Amino acid sequence: MEKKIISKAIFPVAGLGTRFLPATKAMPKELLPVIDKPLIQYAAEEAINAGIDTLIFVTGKNKRAIEDHFDANHELEQALISAGKIKQAEMIKNILPEGIDCVFVRQPEQLGLGHAILCAEKIIGDEPFAVLLADDFLTSGGEQTVSKLIKSFEESQKIKLSVMEVNGPEISEYGVVSFDKNGNVAGLVEKPSFRDAPSRLASIGRYILTPNIFESIKNVESGFNREIQLADAINLLAVKGLVEAVYFEGKRFDCGSVKGFVEAIKFMSK
Repeated sequence: MEKKIISKAIFPVAGLGTRFLPATKAMPKELLPVIDKPLIQYAAEEAINAGIDTLIFVTGKNKRAIEDHFDANHELEQALISAGKIKQAEMIKNILPEGIDCVFVRQPEQLGLGHAILCAEKIIGDEPFAVLLADDFLTSGGEQTVSKLIKSFEESQKIKLSVMEVNGPEISEYGVVSFDKNGNVAGLVEKPSFRDAPSRLASIGRYILTPNIFESIKNVESGFNREIQLADAINLLAVKGLVEAVYFEGKRFDCGSVKGFVEAIKFMSK
């Protein structure tokens, strides 16, 4: 059987979720449900639908519930079956299809997204891989974002950023793509001011990265609170012509904020 070009995905889930306190005091924000399914499950399903079979969760303190969510729960299944709730029992049993492996890695300190990715270096090895941020809740009427990024990666073997247009001061909340005169990605600027933003195209929470990103992360200087930004590491490779942007087509909700989370629920309730 031919080996898949991309078979692994990293899910950084070590964040504290402080914007949702007290709800996230004991429950990971990634398990907050949009209707009847938690955010992290939507992201995992997107990766699985793209052909990925190894899900790597970079977790932190008080995140054990994520592991429990994707683990089998035979007692609950049996209780549901005994109560005649066969459909619900099948739903619990099939949260993950057969052949999907889950790996959990601890990020010992909250040192930024770049550091979280670095925690999974030994598991990734020398393979290209996907990164999905569960906070970015994406919907699409057509091909899902990770599938589209993988297809694009197969053509050029370059790092892929999913980007969308942001026309307003909120552009300063994103990593913003800069382009050269030929329209190629020339850099990625982390959270520029509205005036200094090099474009109106913002990088959102879906990536295809190549293994050279790990060395790039190690060469990034840490910033505020010793955090290592993934955008800074990607920028070091972008200036070498190793990064490409893929336009996101669909609707995005920032479920890391209460406003975005409520909007996602309203949209999915339609």
